[in-house]
Amino acid sequence: MKRHKIVNAEREAARSLELFLANLPNVEIEEILRDDPSNSDKGIDIRVEGRFADRPLHLAVDVKSSGQPRIVRDAARQLRTYLRDAHSDAIPIVMAPYLSPQARDVCKDERVGYLDFMGNALIAFDSVYIEREVPGRPETERRVLRSLYQPKSARILRRLLAEPGRNWRTVELAEAAQVSVGLVSNVGSVLRERGWADQTDAGLLLSAPGDLLDSWAENYRPPQGEEFRRHTTLHGSRLAERLRGLDALDGKVALASFSAAEWLSPFARHPNHYFYADEAGLAALDQLLATTEAPKGANVIIVVPEEEGVLDDAIPVGEGRIATSPVQTYLDLMQGGDRGQEAAAHLRQKLLHRAS
Repeated sequence: MKRHKIVNAEREAARSLELFLANLPNVEIEEILRDDPSNSDKGIDIRVEGRFADRPLHLAVDVKSSGQPRIVRDAARQLRTYLRDAHSDAIPIVMAPYLSPQARDVCKDERVGYLDFMGNALIAFDSVYIEREVPGRPETERRVLRSLYQPKSARILRRLLAEPGRNWRTVELAEAAQVSVGLVSNVGSVLRERGWADQTDAGLLLSAPGDLLDSWAENYRPPQGEEFRRHTTLHGSRLAERLRGLDALDGKVALASFSAAEWLSPFARHPNHYFYADEAGLAALDQLLATTEAPKGANVIIVVPEEEGVLDDAIPVGEGRIATSPVQTYLDLMQGGDRGQEAAAHLRQKLLHRAS
């Protein structure tokens, strides 16, 4: 089955490559040769012979059925080594059904071209330089990312990103994140496949925390739950004084989004006050801030999440105040328009610089 999958990928790659090259000016294709599937040579799967502006043009293509960054990096290095040892002047190109932005960056770092079946491409030779990005992702890619950023999996990611230089044993990480050992193993496999983590003798270690955080922010969905919109007359020093009692409330309550950032890494004030709370915390917070229901003109926004991971890793921010973790605060700020993204960048630089 695996060999069949690879052969199909090579066949589709040959078609995609032919269509792509046919649209390049001054390029004349003479032959597109696919290697014999039984060939033990793993360096080149497709060879292209042609001419560009009356000069010889040679392409050497390595086709992978998966475009995961780790696989792409191995392919790029193997391809360059093969061409070097063969004293070939062919242009190295890696192809796969889909190459994520991270995989494309790997190709750039390794100085090889790339083309995927969606049309994302970087081909450079002679005086030609073509770089193209196509919006969207294949459904299989979206499914993997949706699964990775589900609430239970997110518990694991927040733990990893909170200490990006730490090696985690599977059982240790499962206990810290309050999830199953099986889920930790599954998440670890996805992170390794995408080149975001390594499995060391000491445990799972993030190797590209910044790439993981970027991908999560790009695909982030705020925690599902019920939103309560309230109004309080408290503001300024009176409100700050009341917030000193968050850690003494019944239930769980944490400052969130702009309100959390105000205490984690002050940057820009926001007229609204944001919180996550469980049911008991909601009632206690209403009493603490003397709120009233406000379908219109609300200045207190409280979300009671269906999954309490965002509350379980909340942290103290001094004098009885509790806020969502820097990672969770960053993700929520990234949903807050231009002002939120500016505040997120400031927080990342100050508290998440190891994930930059």
